[in-house]
Amino acid sequence: MSQHILIVDDEKNIAISVDYLLRREGYEVSVAHDGEEGLRRIRDDRPDLVLLDIMMPKLNGFQVCEAVRQDPELAGVRIVMLTAKGRDAEKEKGLALGADAYITKPFATRELVSQVKALLQPTT
Repeated sequence: MSQHILIVDDEKNIAISVDYLLRREGYEVSVAHDGEEGLRRIRDDRPDLVLLDIMMPKLNGFQVCEAVRQDPELAGVRIVMLTAKGRDAEKEKGLALGADAYITKPFATRELVSQVKALLQPTT
């Protein structure tokens, strides 16, 4: 069974290209286009990993990350902030709220795939 990745990003072009990239790597991928839909899909679908933008309608990525980390049933969900917000303060906030990694846009596809693979490695 392939691992499930949820992309939460309101920029359709980013979502489409990342979806294609990850499917090519063998992952099952789904997409949500705003923070509210993303949080609902995380709770309903329990993806293995979430690629989470920060600047989105309804709920921003920080709010989604915080809500996921406050829910003990979602403890196993890995979160990668994938955002244009590249200042150190924003990166520190994302990691402090519980993100497992923080990648800024524009990003190298190789870097994204390698980060995803590293986070989804089974721990022994």
